[in-house]
Amino acid sequence: MSFLFFPGSESPLETWEVSRKSRDPLESHRAAEGSMAYVSDKGELYVRTRDGWRKVQLGELILIPAESPSSAVSQALSRPGDPVLSMVTSIEFCPPQLHLVALNAPFSGDMRGIRGADFQCYQQARAMGLTATYRAFLSSHLQDLATIVKKGDRYNMPVINLKGEVIYSSWMNIFSGNGGVFDPSIPIYSFEGRNVMTDPTWPQKLVWHGSSTVGIRMTTNYCEAWRAGDMAVTGQASLLQTGRLLGQHTRSCSNHFIVLCIENSYIDHRRSN
Repeated sequence: MSFLFFPGSESPLETWEVSRKSRDPLESHRAAEGSMAYVSDKGELYVRTRDGWRKVQLGELILIPAESPSSAVSQALSRPGDPVLSMVTSIEFCPPQLHLVALNAPFSGDMRGIRGADFQCYQQARAMGLTATYRAFLSSHLQDLATIVKKGDRYNMPVINLKGEVIYSSWMNIFSGNGGVFDPSIPIYSFEGRNVMTDPTWPQKLVWHGSSTVGIRMTTNYCEAWRAGDMAVTGQASLLQTGRLLGQHTRSCSNHFIVLCIENSYIDHRRSN
């Protein structure tokens, strides 16, 4: 069984082999928190957390033609006679991008405040092995939606779904005043990988946001700062089938709608020597 190991420290990438008789080979390998390991014969990816290893959910398979040259990584894993530990000299990294992901279940307007919603984003991202910071896609008394992503990342990074498909060319493209128009044929996935546009877990295809078309908080329409689930209180939402993320639909806070999370800053995991 072969592994490709991405250290959490400044150490180089490495591969190692373990006996198939080992009950839990990952458990036997000491690694810093944030390290990643790829199990080659199973096609599985794991990330080292504080308490142990967590399996990372991967996106759709992109087939590589048989005649294509092998990458440096696959060559390092497949060459017979190599030592148990070998260095990988190069690896291709993805360009900077921000993920937009839905929580795994719909919520009423009572999310225990914006901090409660943010915590749900954090908790569900970590459960899937995602180590970046995720914030709820909501305006509140503490923030305007447009300001959630860090300033340096608002204009030059595409917003993508969990499988890498581009939803917006940049974060600020959402707030141009047209209601956040996007292509509704591009799915928005939950942290568990379900398409919120089609999955029956979300019978109502509306997303809470509490914002104007330019991402400014609407103080009369954000379910009392996301602490109220009463029928008499209202919040601003958007119907996803219309192809707008910031559509202006006022709905009772007793409804259970989609809640989105945005990766609020890009973290470059490459280390300079």
